[in-house]
Amino acid sequence: MKKHIILAGSLFLSILSSCSDSFLDVNPKAALTGTALQNNKGVNSLLVAAYSLLDGWATAEGAYRSYQSSADNWVYGSVASDDAYKGTVAGDQPPISLIEQHNISSDNIYFRGKWRGMYDGIARANDVLLNLAKATDVNEADRQQITAEARFLRGHFHFELKKMFNNVPYIDETIYDPNNLESTKQPNTADIWPKIVEDLTFAYNTLPAKQSQPGRATKWAAGATLAKAYLFQKKYAEAKPLLLAIVNSGQFRLVDRYHDNFRAATNNNPESVFEIQHSVNDGAPGGENGNIGATLNYPYGGGGVTTCCGFFQPSQNLVNAFKTDANGLPLLDTFNQNDVKSDQGIEATQSFTPEEGTLDPRLDWTVGRRGIPFLDWGVHPGKTYVRDQAYGGPYSPKKHVMYRSDVGTNTFASNPRLNANNYRIIRYSHVLLWLAEIETEQGNLEAARGYVNQIRRRAANPDGFVKKADGTPAANYVIKEYSTSWTDQVMARKAVQFEQRLEFGMEGHRRFDLVRWGIADQVLNAYYAVEGNKRPYLKGVQFVKGKHEYFPIPIQEILNSTVAGKPTLIQNPNY
Repeated sequence: MKKHIILAGSLFLSILSSCSDSFLDVNPKAALTGTALQNNKGVNSLLVAAYSLLDGWATAEGAYRSYQSSADNWVYGSVASDDAYKGTVAGDQPPISLIEQHNISSDNIYFRGKWRGMYDGIARANDVLLNLAKATDVNEADRQQITAEARFLRGHFHFELKKMFNNVPYIDETIYDPNNLESTKQPNTADIWPKIVEDLTFAYNTLPAKQSQPGRATKWAAGATLAKAYLFQKKYAEAKPLLLAIVNSGQFRLVDRYHDNFRAATNNNPESVFEIQHSVNDGAPGGENGNIGATLNYPYGGGGVTTCCGFFQPSQNLVNAFKTDANGLPLLDTFNQNDVKSDQGIEATQSFTPEEGTLDPRLDWTVGRRGIPFLDWGVHPGKTYVRDQAYGGPYSPKKHVMYRSDVGTNTFASNPRLNANNYRIIRYSHVLLWLAEIETEQGNLEAARGYVNQIRRRAANPDGFVKKADGTPAANYVIKEYSTSWTDQVMARKAVQFEQRLEFGMEGHRRFDLVRWGIADQVLNAYYAVEGNKRPYLKGVQFVKGKHEYFPIPIQEILNSTVAGKPTLIQNPNY
C-alpha cells in the first residue's frame, strides 16, 4: 500500500492540489467537476490522493510548506512544549523561534501552512464523496468502504485543526459546492466535535478490522482515533469500550523491542494501529513521498549522518525526565532538580564520560547524546553533530532518523534525509496508556497501574537496550514496574501522564496532551523558569492561561473569508 498509494497520489497531484492562497476564497477542485473521475477507478484515485495528504505535503508551492504541515507536529506539539528546542541557529526559520518563545501572532506563516494543509486534505476527502455519489459502476459494499475511508480522513484532518485552533469551520461534501466560490466560507463559531465524532463513528462501524494494503484505515484505526477525540473532550466512558475492543481484538501487541517502532525495516509492525506511510525511490519527483516534514531534523555536520540541518533538538528537561531512582521508577516530582550530565560546552576533541546514574533505556532511543551509539552510525561524537550547541543544546533527535543500513534502500537516492521510516501516529502503547488514563479518572487505580506496567515491562527488556560495540548496555539502564499498589489518585494521574511523556517523547504529542489535561500553564511555566537560565531566548517566556491553549486563526484566512464585506471567521480569544 505504501508505494502504490503514494505513487498514485503523485500522478494525480497536478489536478488534485488545492494550491491557492486559501481554501476559503477559491474553488480548489474545479478540475474534478467533469465525468472523468466519476467512476470506480477515478473515485479510488481520488481516495489515494486524499490519503497522500496525511503527511501534510501537497505541492511545492511555498518554501516551507512541508515543515508547516508535517504529520508529526514537531513544531506545534514538541518545540512548543517542554520536549524540544527549535535547534539549529538563532536566525534559521525564525517563525519557529517565535512559536517556541510564545511570541505567537496570527500572521505566523507556520499556522497558515498547517491550516491550508489540513483543509486541502478535507477538500480531497470531500471530492471522493462528491464523485462517488455520481459514479454508477461502484457496488454497494465498495461504496460503503470508500465512504468510510473518506470520512475517516475527513475526521482526522478536522481533528488536527480542532486541537490546533479549537474554533474552526467544519466542511463536508454538502457544504462544498464546486460551482460556488463562497460555499466554503463558513463561520467558526460552532463546536465541531460532534461532526468529528460522527465521521469517525461511521468509519468505525463500517471499516474492516484488517485491510489488504498497509496504510489504509481500519476499524481499529477509526476506533482509536474516535477514542482519542473523546479523551480530548474528557468523555472517558465513551472512549473506554472503544479501546477495550482494540485490546480484545487480539490483533495488536507491544513489540518486544521499543525501538522497532522507529525504523523503516519494522514499519507496520503488530504494535501499529495507524501509521502514516512514507516511501522513497518510487518515481515521485524529488523524493517527496519520503518523510519530508522532518527533513530539517537531522544531526548537523561531523562527517556522520547528514550535513543538514540541525533542527528539533531534545530539551534538557526531556532528558532529565528519563532519570530513575534506586527502584527503577521515574522521579515524578524531582526529575528536573539536577541535570543529566551532558557535553554542553565541551569540544569533541576533549574527553567526556556520559551520565553514570540510573536511566530509563528509552532515553537513548529518543535522544542522541555524546558517548552513546547513534543507531548504527557509531558513537555520537557530541558537538560536531550539533550546529550551534550554545544556542540549541547538546542533543540530537533520533526516532525518525534513518539507519546507516537503510541508506540507498529506505532513503531517497539523492537526499537520505527523505526516508521511508513511517510515522506511527497511533500505537498499541497509546491504547494501553489511554486506558490507564481512563481507569485513573474513574478511580480504578490498580487497573491503571497494570496498564502502565505493561509499558514499563517492555521498556525493561534488555534485548531492547542500546548497546555498545561489545554488546553491553550503553548506559546504566535501570527500569522497573510499579510494585506497590496505587491508592492515591493524584499520584496515579501524575504517573500515567509521566509515562505518556516517556513513551512518546519527541513524537509531537506533548503540548496537546498538556492542554487536554489542563496543566499546560503549570508545566510549561515551570519549564521556562528553569530553561531561561540555559537558553537565554526562553528567559521570561510565559504560557498565558486562557490564550495559549490554542494557536491563533491565521489572519490571512480571516481576511479571505470575507462575504459581503464581513469576515465569516473570527479570531480566537486574546489574540
